[in-house]
Amino acid sequence: MTDTQASSAEVRNNRAKSRFELEVEGSVAIADYVARDGVLVFTHTLTPPHLRGRGIAARLIKGALDQVRAEGLKVIPQCWYVADYIDAHPEFADLLARR
Repeated sequence: MTDTQASSAEVRNNRAKSRFELEVEGSVAIADYVARDGVLVFTHTLTPPHLRGRGIAARLIKGALDQVRAEGLKVIPQCWYVADYIDAHPEFADLLARR
């Protein structure tokens, strides 16, 4: 399965560490969050340097946002990458929490 063919199901919510994770080639890309009253505040996204430029962060955030939607939660994107991703994918704009 190539990077672009992988499903969002590969993204796991590691609640113990308050982050979404996507394992690729033995390394883990992460999207940290803080959970508050039905809202996930995304604070940081990190893709290991040797995995960058392959769309892995996009897969991670899409998978995370799909899970947020499935759980009926909202998001606040403090992380620039998550904010940019939602701007580029308006189908996720409904997940933005009102401030």
